[in-house]
Amino acid sequence: MASARLLTLVRDQTRLGLMKLVNIQAAKTHLSRLVEEAAAGEEIVLAKAGRPYVKLVPCTPSATPRKLGGWEGAMHIAAGFDDVDTAITQLFEGTEGPAPARTRRKLGRR
Repeated sequence: MASARLLTLVRDQTRLGLMKLVNIQAAKTHLSRLVEEAAAGEEIVLAKAGRPYVKLVPCTPSATPRKLGGWEGAMHIAAGFDDVDTAITQLFEGTEGPAPARTRRKLGRR
């Protein structure tokens, strides 16, 4: 009987149907059952202190497939984009080359 008090049906104004309103405390106890009901297509609203808070709905894939190549012709890659910078390569490999100068700057007053 306690769960009947925590689960209430509320008329949904947007779809003219009934949706289940569940307090968050009851949702913690019955989460797996609520997830199964939502996956079956039922709309479940989680409430906090009796006020609607979030809606539990099934995750459905997009009906239309994504179109590839949306940026085609809109982008330009520079000619030397893939060129390797020898100074950076030497720093990664630890080979010869001068170490970068390190400077310390005090933060705060100047």
